[in-house]
Amino acid sequence: MSHPADLASSGRTPDGETPGPVSQGPPRSLIVLLAVACGVTVANLYYAQPLLSELRHTFGISEVTAGGLVTATQLGYAAGLLLLVPLGDVIEKRRLATVLLALTIGALVLAGLAPDFAVLLIASLICGTTLVVAQILVPFAADLAPDETRGRVVGQVMSGLLTGILLSRTFGSLLAGATSWRVVYLTSAGLMTVLTLVLRSRLPRRAPAGAAAGLSYGQLLRSTARLLKVHPALRRRALYQAAMFGAFSVFWTTISYVLTAPPFDYHQWQVGLFALAGAGGALVAPLAGRWADRGLVRPMTAVSFVAAAVAFVVAGFGRHNVIALGAAAVVLDMGTQATLVLGQQVVYQLDGQARARLNSAFMATFFVGGAIGSQAGSYAFHAGGWTAVTVLGAALPVIAFLGWTTELRRPAAGYERVGG
Repeated sequence: MSHPADLASSGRTPDGETPGPVSQGPPRSLIVLLAVACGVTVANLYYAQPLLSELRHTFGISEVTAGGLVTATQLGYAAGLLLLVPLGDVIEKRRLATVLLALTIGALVLAGLAPDFAVLLIASLICGTTLVVAQILVPFAADLAPDETRGRVVGQVMSGLLTGILLSRTFGSLLAGATSWRVVYLTSAGLMTVLTLVLRSRLPRRAPAGAAAGLSYGQLLRSTARLLKVHPALRRRALYQAAMFGAFSVFWTTISYVLTAPPFDYHQWQVGLFALAGAGGALVAPLAGRWADRGLVRPMTAVSFVAAAVAFVVAGFGRHNVIALGAAAVVLDMGTQATLVLGQQVVYQLDGQARARLNSAFMATFFVGGAIGSQAGSYAFHAGGWTAVTVLGAALPVIAFLGWTTELRRPAAGYERVGG
């Protein structure tokens, strides 16, 4: 039986209905907490990207092998999205988040103490799998928000998540430069411990509701797969984001190789400062939420695809100019983040009782794209240098744009309900 305070925090009446006039959305303090939690959590997926050159020297491995660390983390994340995130529809969310964060802390400690690359790879795979707690918190925010401001609330929480992604590179590089890459993982374990305690004390309890609450685990996974079958808009937006996140991963997995080689010859801390350039892209997330609320999903999606392709053109021609590379990083990150927030607005509107499972299918698909992009980017750099990387990176948003043009002839089911 739900406690009255829990009902009040969820905006629901005892019979499970949401009263329109009372639902004002989550308080500002809770939005900030969720944004910070998502940012600090998901940052762990990206600490390794600017450290690949240092890891190569530590373990005596090639660029392709080092790039496998990013791939393993993202594949673990995709597995967690498929196997763990759907549990958010059937298990009380605060308890689920606490358990996953505790497992993450253990994996980070193992990574920091790893005696060889194989152990680091295994720890990263485990860590990636449990870090999906961020994808339980984002639908949690969407559940609390009324329909008319859901895009804005999700955009604000996502801005924290995306800021964490971007600042993680700078934090990791600067800390590794001052100490070592091991300290990066051990420091993160400490931060995650603090976060776990804060979330445990501050998050409102939110019991599962709707038909999914009675499903077995097997039924839950089958129902997640069924959502991809019955919602064309979910499939379309997931594939769009797979292409965009693949391009994003192509760039950020390989840029450290460019910056640590001639003519730049940057040190680790300088690579970290370069990563700050991408942080400007996080500013677009709240704007994208507002675009979604105003019914601009389709046109702004196309603009984002074009911007990402142009970013790789700039990066290709400006490979010896750090200003051009920085500008390309900002534009690419803005395009990737905009399509993510716009896509989430479409996906979350499809079924209010299945947001965790919708998010599971959506995010798992695009993180597979990111994992493929990371590994393909490493191979491209090894085979053809930065030119091959930029050609590959530009091709992915162009493919997504060509898919978008088919919407003009045959609108995707589900768009009409979000004004996209």
